[in-house]
Amino acid sequence: MAGFFSRGARARKEMEEEAAESELKLISHADLRRRVQLLDSFENAGLGWFWATDGQGRLIYLSENAVEKLGEDGASLMGKQLTEVFEPETDESLDQQVQRPLPFLLGARNSISQLVVKVIAGNRVQWWEIAGKPQFDAKQEFVGYRGSAKDVTATFQSSKDAERLSQYDSLTGLANRHRMAKRLTSILTAFRNSKRSCALLMLDLDRFKQVNDTLGHPAGDELLRQVAARIEKVIGNRGEIGRLGGDEFQIIIPDMDDRGDLGELGQRLIQMISQPYQISGSRAVIGTSVGIAVSPYDGVDTDELVKAADLALYAAKGGGRGQYRFYHMDFTDGAKHRRQIEEDLRDAMEADTLEMYYQPIVESKTNKLKCLEALMRWEHEERGFISPGIFIPVAEDIGLIKDLGEWALRRACFQAKEWQLDLRVAVNVSAIQFARDDFPDLVKSILIESTLEPHRLELEITESVFVGDAERTQEKFEELKRLGVRLALDDFGTGYSSLSYLQHAPFDKIKIDQSFVRGATEKGNNNPAIMSAIVNLAESLKMETVAEGVETKDELTLVTERGASHVQGFIFSQAISQEELLERLERKDVFFEPRGPEKYRAERKSVYRKIKLIHDDHVYNVTLRNLSKTGAMIEGLLDVPVDTPVVLNLGGGQLAVAKVRRSDGSIQGVEFETPLISDGADGLCTRHRVSPYQIEAAGKPLTSLPEDPYELLKLEMSGGGTRPRSFLEVDSSLSRKK
Repeated sequence: MAGFFSRGARARKEMEEEAAESELKLISHADLRRRVQLLDSFENAGLGWFWATDGQGRLIYLSENAVEKLGEDGASLMGKQLTEVFEPETDESLDQQVQRPLPFLLGARNSISQLVVKVIAGNRVQWWEIAGKPQFDAKQEFVGYRGSAKDVTATFQSSKDAERLSQYDSLTGLANRHRMAKRLTSILTAFRNSKRSCALLMLDLDRFKQVNDTLGHPAGDELLRQVAARIEKVIGNRGEIGRLGGDEFQIIIPDMDDRGDLGELGQRLIQMISQPYQISGSRAVIGTSVGIAVSPYDGVDTDELVKAADLALYAAKGGGRGQYRFYHMDFTDGAKHRRQIEEDLRDAMEADTLEMYYQPIVESKTNKLKCLEALMRWEHEERGFISPGIFIPVAEDIGLIKDLGEWALRRACFQAKEWQLDLRVAVNVSAIQFARDDFPDLVKSILIESTLEPHRLELEITESVFVGDAERTQEKFEELKRLGVRLALDDFGTGYSSLSYLQHAPFDKIKIDQSFVRGATEKGNNNPAIMSAIVNLAESLKMETVAEGVETKDELTLVTERGASHVQGFIFSQAISQEELLERLERKDVFFEPRGPEKYRAERKSVYRKIKLIHDDHVYNVTLRNLSKTGAMIEGLLDVPVDTPVVLNLGGGQLAVAKVRRSDGSIQGVEFETPLISDGADGLCTRHRVSPYQIEAAGKPLTSLPEDPYELLKLEMSGGGTRPRSFLEVDSSLSRKK
């Protein structure tokens, strides 16, 4: 029993000791030893580190584990300014959350919370997330910072990569749609306050789908990468480039509103992108169209400006492609007009209301008719004649070009058969039409149906047909030549044509594009030398040459002297209808006399529209009769003295400062102080416009340009119109009757 009770006593004693050990022992604030042990265990576990600075901002403590993690150079950080140890992580390519920089926080004695910084020690680079609070002594004197840190290198780099992927196009490396929208919004918001401008360019590629269809999607991807590289080469560091998806690109260029510079930039982009590409051993030729809008003139926020650039691009494509356009408020109606064109074109094809006209091509030495180029004409019952430059691109976009091309080929062959003389007919063949595998068979069947002799059919082909399978293209050429038809290379020299085309393709004729003829007679123009080179090349290959677009007698003399074997242009004839042609051929009238101006003259467009003329503090109503880059003819003011300074309000914010150089009754010729520039189409525009910021300064709300912004400024500028009117307005229609 004694043993039993003694064992029980021992058991009770052990239980009492265990109870004593399990008794809760809190760490008090006064228990410095245990508190330091706690912090040491936290640091040793790698859960985080501690740091501290003195009152001068120098690092006086850093957890030992943190120093070891930074390697041999970790200890060298001690005593350095905290701003030297912890560098702010900045990456302008990413939209980081905006937070106060470390120097600002330290200088203002603010608390630091979850701030990611970069720590560099020797060759080691890490990202830490730091927090800290300023410390003050009993006298409220600042004694430094105490803070914590943890290594977030792995997660930060991962999130950084993920954020980059979310903002950049994986194919080209350019910014994506999301990033471009955020960047544009940010820029426009900042620029609105500082009254700065920003240009937006929208591009999409012409004939890109054809590359995808013929060479495959991998080739299309490679083409997009090469296009991106070319755009970057043109833009450089002047702006940010993005790919919005598919074959659409966008360019943001801050502080550029000179439409002369923007037009040159747009043209360089078109030229660079239109040069041939080598892709997987094949040659590809594409083009591009460019729409240009400028803030604040065309829009003050992102949605407005993007819409304006989109409409300008739409107009560029509708105008024939390979062009640029500046936004104009009329383009809003233009988009609706294009959609109506699509519907009406389908109806016109179903109703067979399209017609074929024929422009003579004459022998340069004899002026004798040798060939006629077939040109489609569409006379709309409401809008009159619609240019092929408008409806052909529409047909390509809506998938009608193959049917339209077949119709043109068939109509031309059947109508040429009606001609009583042995004349050739030249028919344009689109790249899409030529890409059909059965194209030679189609030509053969139409020749059989029409009974037209094959040697009388001439197919005009542009270099865009060389996209895709070069071997199959060559096979088609050979099949067509076996049929007996002739082949002509159209628009030679405008699309960076390669001599390899001429080495293998069996062309019978090269057509020298009218861009080499226009202005060739002006002093210092290099086009005559280019023309001679093309003619010599063609002669050595036993090919004919046609100089296109000849309009004046001095141009005719030039192209003849340079050796062009044939001439086509208004100097001899515009395109004429089948009926008119048949009447002429019935009379055996096959010689064309040149009729046109003696000399080429810088383009002066005849116009007829009402504009405003500003003189002193008065605004007059006048009629604009013609317009060139350097001046204009106006009508509507009586006896205006020569050398009178005036301003022409051409609308849309365009004020052209000018001086009267000629004056005859109610007609004046004015010379512009600054020449106008091309608007990318057939028109002219001023380099600069009335700034919406000027309108805002006059007490009006900031908005994109109204139709006539000068009206909003008139009272501010005129000071109330206290001077007497200088000139008498007359009715220009009455003056013309006299």
